[in-house]
Amino acid sequence: MTLTLRPAGPDDADTIHRLIIGLAEYEREPEAVDVTPAILRAQLRSARPPFECLLAEVDGVPAGFALYFQTYSTWRGRPGVWLEDLFVVPAHRRHGVGRALLARLAALALERGCARLDFAVLDWNAPAIAFYQTIGARALDEWRLFRVTDDALTTLARSAG
Repeated sequence: MTLTLRPAGPDDADTIHRLIIGLAEYEREPEAVDVTPAILRAQLRSARPPFECLLAEVDGVPAGFALYFQTYSTWRGRPGVWLEDLFVVPAHRRHGVGRALLARLAALALERGCARLDFAVLDWNAPAIAFYQTIGARALDEWRLFRVTDDALTTLARSAG
């Protein structure tokens, strides 16, 4: 088994999309995926892509991905990395693919002078929580994640005048 990690580019849009669908199915929300390969391709071709992605391949076959983007810590005065999604194809789990993706992402964060690597985990995803704890991640129980989308986002924006 040969594991390769590489940055994704526009030509990887179809692969990234398949992995996103796989993640959505695992998280029990396949109907929630609006993004298309065409959207991903255009975003990756843009002058300022809204995300970056690491692809994991085992013997040339897509095995997983880590999709991330830069954040900023006002208290630390340094950038950070937000890991939006980490997914490993079921057949490749428990073979070091997820750990390799996270280790490479951590190395990228340090190379870029980042202060931290942040991500969220669904509270029912016990295997992921246990895995993240093995790499030294800790839950921030005092923080709650909030989101404004769809109609609420539109309503809020309209209130700006």
